[in-house]
Amino acid sequence: MHKLILSLSFIFSLTVKSSAQYHSFSGKVMDSVQKKPVQNAVFALFTPTDSILYRFTRTDADGNFVLKQLKPGKYIIMTTHPYYADILDDMEMKDADQVFTPLHLTSKSKLLQEVIVKSGYPIRIKGDTTIYTADSFQVSANANVEELLKKLPGIQVDKNGKITAMGEEVTKVLVDGEEFFGDDPGMAIKNLRADAVKEVQVFDKKSVQSEFTGIDDGKTQKTINLKLKEDRRTGYFGKMDFSGGLQKSIDNRYNNNLLISSFKGKRKISGFLLTGNIGQDGLNWQDNEKYGNENDNVNISMDEDGNISYQWLGGNTDNEPQVNTVNGFIKNINAGIQYSNKWNDKQTLNFSPKFNSQDYSNTRHIFTQLSLSDSIINQQSDITTRLNRSNFKNSGYFDIKIDSMNSTRLSAKTNIYHSESEEIKESETTGNTGTLKNAENNDLKINNNKIAYYTNFVFKHKFKKPRRTISISTDWNLLNTSGTNFLKSLNQTYTGGLLSSTVHINQQKDNDQLASKTASRLVYTEPLSNYYSLELAWELIYNSGKNSQYTHTFSPVSGKYDQSVDSLTNSFHQSILIIRPALAVNFNRKKVKFRLGTGFGLTHFDLRDITLMNDYVRNYTNFFPAASFTYSYKSQHMLRINYNGFTTQPTITQLQPVRNNNNQYDQVLGNPSLKPSFTNYFGISHNTYNFLKDMFTYQSLNIRIMNNAITNNKIININSDSTITQPVNTNGNVNINLYTGMGFKSKKLNTRFYFGPSLNYSKQVEVLNNIVSYSKTVGINLSVNVNKVKEKKYELQLSDNINYNSNMNSQSKVTNHYLINNLGLDATLYWKKTWSVNSYYEFTSRQTSFQPGSNLNTHLWSAKLQKNFHKDEFTGYLKINDILNQNIGIDRSFYSNTYTEERNDRLKGYWLLGFVWNFKNRDAAVK
Repeated sequence: MHKLILSLSFIFSLTVKSSAQYHSFSGKVMDSVQKKPVQNAVFALFTPTDSILYRFTRTDADGNFVLKQLKPGKYIIMTTHPYYADILDDMEMKDADQVFTPLHLTSKSKLLQEVIVKSGYPIRIKGDTTIYTADSFQVSANANVEELLKKLPGIQVDKNGKITAMGEEVTKVLVDGEEFFGDDPGMAIKNLRADAVKEVQVFDKKSVQSEFTGIDDGKTQKTINLKLKEDRRTGYFGKMDFSGGLQKSIDNRYNNNLLISSFKGKRKISGFLLTGNIGQDGLNWQDNEKYGNENDNVNISMDEDGNISYQWLGGNTDNEPQVNTVNGFIKNINAGIQYSNKWNDKQTLNFSPKFNSQDYSNTRHIFTQLSLSDSIINQQSDITTRLNRSNFKNSGYFDIKIDSMNSTRLSAKTNIYHSESEEIKESETTGNTGTLKNAENNDLKINNNKIAYYTNFVFKHKFKKPRRTISISTDWNLLNTSGTNFLKSLNQTYTGGLLSSTVHINQQKDNDQLASKTASRLVYTEPLSNYYSLELAWELIYNSGKNSQYTHTFSPVSGKYDQSVDSLTNSFHQSILIIRPALAVNFNRKKVKFRLGTGFGLTHFDLRDITLMNDYVRNYTNFFPAASFTYSYKSQHMLRINYNGFTTQPTITQLQPVRNNNNQYDQVLGNPSLKPSFTNYFGISHNTYNFLKDMFTYQSLNIRIMNNAITNNKIININSDSTITQPVNTNGNVNINLYTGMGFKSKKLNTRFYFGPSLNYSKQVEVLNNIVSYSKTVGINLSVNVNKVKEKKYELQLSDNINYNSNMNSQSKVTNHYLINNLGLDATLYWKKTWSVNSYYEFTSRQTSFQPGSNLNTHLWSAKLQKNFHKDEFTGYLKINDILNQNIGIDRSFYSNTYTEERNDRLKGYWLLGFVWNFKNRDAAVK
């Protein structure tokens, strides 16, 4: 009996102890539209490791549910009902009874609207991710992903390939969670086949640091992930597109593309080869990538994720010819390979070598008008550019997940660059009465070699306590430039319209530049409570640079460039040391998130002019306040407010006290006394998306106020229009940008509408002839777009873009303005399933500016006829570009007290006869 009592007592104690570890979970399910309870909805819990059903229940007449005897831990929840869309999300059962916030289900009849369901659900929502089942949306045979995206509710793709999802621009497209040929979203959507995609997932991707720490820092990117079908993960697919056309008065046109992708489990290999001379936009030359930038007038900075970014500072100080493939004539070869693989979900390797070769020529006709007090100076220039350059880039990373608490990543990039160019310039400058002031005939030849390296190593450790983490990162980048320039110029100065002086220049310039940056960063995060967390950071940055310029003039006696020009020769070294501690407090609870932080930088400048034996040593203390607030007041409705302050360091070219005389009448001189500039940035944005109405709106206001802004001091000789420009620090620079937009679909008309007005204002401060001058520029833009599609019948898109610009300068006190209107119609008609014809028409109206005959109206018309063969595997097409032969390139802009109008050569009327083969392995096609 005694033993029985002891046994029963022991069992009872275990039962009590065990029940104390179990808790209840309750909530309510509501109709999102009618705001009524949903009866008999299934609420289920699944274990996240194996997705096995753990518990489920149904809601009562009042929509309530309760699950008892639940173990604490992480679960996947699913709410489902025959008449409503499913909801899937993650939850964690705490060590206490919990009441879940009301779940709002969306009626399938409302959600799906006119979408045809082939199998399964075409749209579902899992947490903050919207998932589209690709096969539920009809696209043409052999369509690419871009065509698929155009069919998805809430997603728009414009004629330039810009993707907008739920009213926000998509900046990243992933394939099975991995990048596809880098950060270019267009590569995946233009070159991957739609029938290879199982799901299109749209979500706000958090920053790398936020994903690691579990602390939301408010930094997100609207992202699309293309999840491939299982049978396309083993096999290959791709396309070949060859086209050409014989021309009479111009070079024969051709454009050839080859892309192939091979997938085997988690191993992916893709390759591409593009070659042509029509200036195609796929993988064309984009020099301002991540690192190794070709312009010295770009400031390099690095964020907490180890990413390098650039800020353009104005001007073209390294003499590299600027290339925009929309203008001029280009022959280019682009090739690349993308390899990625993952082993045991612990090791990931990704690398992508790319090669680009470019042969480019262009003639620009440039008119500039300078307003200075009561004087007007006009310049007419003809600039012919010839360029031949090549670039080899390789980027990759290797991730190692040591265990559940520790991980590392090693990243590396290399850019090898060679260019040979010649720029011939002829210009004349006149006063406001037409009196000739100067004439210039300039021939500049450049031979440059550049190589850039970037490496980054990150170690991350998670502690057992959630949100307690530590990460250490170190990165290093180096840019090495060497080049030789030859300058020949004839410069004539006039007084009262009569020739007064002539200057001949025949010089050789040798440039050697070495710039490096090393940065180490330590970040520690600590949870303060369920909602608050603390982030501590410490960063050490060291920049060093050397810039040497040796100038020699030609000697008729020796026949060599052996006479040194001391005023144009200089060797300059710099080192900048920055110590930057920082802290931030984060709050995250349901619909509200905010972040408040500050940091300060102790900056030590050590600049040394080796040639003139001058030292410039300075110390600065800068503060970096930052704050952000996010309020998600309902699903797909968000308000964001943020502020941050940051510095911009002057470049070595801006600091080096040596003159650049490539343009005799517009010479640039460095300024070693420059201080770093400081920018206060304020931003507020509001985004909404209504799935039921397929309607989105957005509003965004950005304000930048700059202190010690690096601008220019221009000493201008009114008589000869010769200018010496030197960078200086000024105050009063302001930029304000307001963007708004709304898009919706009319059910009755089965038509989509988009309306987007925007406003830009800037105040630019400079010093002109020792007088502080400012200019105010206002830009107003209105975009309207109407799109109507009838499956397998037609697609119509009508767009109109109105742009108004106005500028006022404090010295001339004259307001200048111009108006440009661009109207476009894009139509595609389908006939007998295999035939289609596309026609694009664009009318551009340009208001008269200062230049006679500048109110140019142009009509651009292009057409394409195509037919599919052999079960749509092959396509033949005939394309005619610019049928009316009116394609011209005109760009207008205001900057400070200068108005510029530039006309470029452009590729006019031509035709192409092409053939496309979309292929895939037969095994994958049968599965």
